[in-house]
Amino acid sequence: MTIFSRYLISNVFIGFAAAAGLLLPLFTTFTLINELEDVTPDGYRWTQALYVTVMTLPRTLVDLGPFIALLGGIVGLGQLAKSLELTAIRAAGMSIFNIALVMLSAGLLINVSLGAVDEWVASPLQQRALQMKNSTLAQSNDDDASVNALWARRGNEFVTVKSLDKNGQPVGIEIFHYQADRSLESYIYAEKASTAANGIWLLHNVMQKNWQDNRETVQRRDSLLWHSLFSGARLNELILPPGSFSIRQLDHYIDYLHDSGQPSTEYRLALWKKLGQPILVLSMILLAIPFTFTIPRAPGLGSRLAIGAIVGLLTYITYQIVLNLGLLFSLNVPAVVLAPPIFILLLALALVYRFDQKH
Repeated sequence: MTIFSRYLISNVFIGFAAAAGLLLPLFTTFTLINELEDVTPDGYRWTQALYVTVMTLPRTLVDLGPFIALLGGIVGLGQLAKSLELTAIRAAGMSIFNIALVMLSAGLLINVSLGAVDEWVASPLQQRALQMKNSTLAQSNDDDASVNALWARRGNEFVTVKSLDKNGQPVGIEIFHYQADRSLESYIYAEKASTAANGIWLLHNVMQKNWQDNRETVQRRDSLLWHSLFSGARLNELILPPGSFSIRQLDHYIDYLHDSGQPSTEYRLALWKKLGQPILVLSMILLAIPFTFTIPRAPGLGSRLAIGAIVGLLTYITYQIVLNLGLLFSLNVPAVVLAPPIFILLLALALVYRFDQKH
């Protein structure tokens, strides 16, 4: 790697840090405002909302990675163009195509860094924060502040759990067992349950209904043993959104959903999104080159950054819309996730080629 390449990469990283310093406080403020809406007098407190916001900061950095990469590339190359250093580098024999290769190298380093942060920092911290929030909401007196329900299926048996208590134990368990003709054969409701490592739950304060020969029988028991459909999975992880999972957790949970006959599209979408985001980062950082060489001697970065921010924001919003449409219509997950980043990457390469031929 030449001294020019190292110098370009260092400036891109400085630009990336500057863009992150600009965007992270803005989006963190939005996150804090959203968390404060869940604050209650006897439950979720504002200090806990602040704690959750800080703990999810690495996740915000990872999610905004492509956006930050675009603005960081514009800042890094723009400063070199403003000081005429980029002109000197090109006069020394470095073509726009070679600059693009250096930008791709910087993008690869950024991807490795973001991937490590996502897998070993962002996911554990976000999960810990959300588990604390869910536990606090489960203890509050506000019945509407319910935690995400758990659902599972095994054959003709269905189960749902309303929430988890502060110790991670299930609360509000409902078990439905259907016959082959889809008619309800039995229904069990338990106020709470104690879980064991072998997958056996001890249900407490149980009401059981059975239907046979058009007759309904009702039994009430203090306790009842039940073989859980959630065996092999950690309940405090199952209530978390798919975006908070690491790649390893997503792969494990997708296998669990497949083995239990449950839909896994949302989790496969989250997994492929983690695999597709590096392509989006590379494509966005390449787009910084057209912004730089359109007006190479422009006196300021304001207009470039404004246009870059608009392009980055529109790309981010469009990508989220495409992902949600893919989930809604059950489209092919790899195609839905990878098509937009690959299209943008090809567009960026075409623009780089055009500018390289033109200049």
